[in-house]
Amino acid sequence: MKTRAAVLWGVHQDWVVEEIDLDPPKAGEVLVKMAAAGLCHSDEHVVTGDIFLPDEMFPIIGGHEGAGVVVDVGPGVTMIQPGDHVSASFIPSCGRCRWCVTGRSNLCDLGATLFAKGQISDGTSRHVCRGQELNVSSKLGTFSEHTVCSESSVVKVDPDLRLAAVALVSCGVATGWGSAVHRAGTQPGDTVVVVGVGGIGINAVQGARMSSARNIVAVDPVEFKQKTALDLGATHVAASMDEAFPLVAELTAGQMAERVILTPGVLYGEMLEGALKLTGKAGTCVCTAVAPSAQTQAAVNLFELVMWQKEIKGALFGAGNPRYDIPNLLALYKNGQLKLDELITETYTLDQINQGYADMRDGKNIRGVITFD
Repeated sequence: MKTRAAVLWGVHQDWVVEEIDLDPPKAGEVLVKMAAAGLCHSDEHVVTGDIFLPDEMFPIIGGHEGAGVVVDVGPGVTMIQPGDHVSASFIPSCGRCRWCVTGRSNLCDLGATLFAKGQISDGTSRHVCRGQELNVSSKLGTFSEHTVCSESSVVKVDPDLRLAAVALVSCGVATGWGSAVHRAGTQPGDTVVVVGVGGIGINAVQGARMSSARNIVAVDPVEFKQKTALDLGATHVAASMDEAFPLVAELTAGQMAERVILTPGVLYGEMLEGALKLTGKAGTCVCTAVAPSAQTQAAVNLFELVMWQKEIKGALFGAGNPRYDIPNLLALYKNGQLKLDELITETYTLDQINQGYADMRDGKNIRGVITFD
């Protein structure tokens, strides 16, 4: 079939909306008509090269955050059928590997295929443009009107949910919320600092609020994002970590924060120094944002790390389990506890994708969303 998709032909280039040929799903695969796709910063990291992809991965269809309706399924598909509404899951889950069976499906071994060519099933492509095989971001390629992916990369959701909201849960919401709830382990009465209030950080704020944190300090230089953070649960805001330090010290009588969550647009090693100053004794500092893949150094006072018994943790998908957390978060949204509609600052057509990312870089959006209908 013919469809349209946003294709990146190389690093430091704009997205190009192309007509592509899409083959039908093979064994274990599904064909999805996309309804919405989130403009997540991770796809921008591919453009800038902060997430390094080898030359053979280009051209590539972007998008790993999205939701849509299943049109067709290949042989052997058992979990999904045509007509189902689904959320994308940029972390596939097989349900059989060591990580899945021990409740850590965010680390599923299928994740090793995310930066390899072709489909999860057999390494071949279903997407073709200008006679060239296309790779797809995170084995999904949600910046496409239609896409083919593995059934392990989609999660069935209730059909009465707004698909633009479902799209956000597939990555940014689950990652931010889980960073506060699962990985940081926020407890009632904690002081939590969230550094960077974009599509992930704002949901770390929500996760801290829903965990009954006493103080939630949102750190971002953009006033619009500070206001949004206050609207969605932050108790205090600051423009920088330096500005946040005396505020957190005052709020905690010098004890500092139990949890600090780093969700800036790009995570640089020197940022750890300020984050660990904000982290109190036996506190936890969670690193969620993408860092340049070639970066190997970070500013850490090892004496304080040891003597104050602090922790530094990484977080992938907020340390959650896609097949549980996506429906659970959507249930929280449905009963009004989790705010999703309020996260969508602007919607764009597929042809406006470069404008959407320009707005993200300019700090105008909490989350921009491409809508296809």
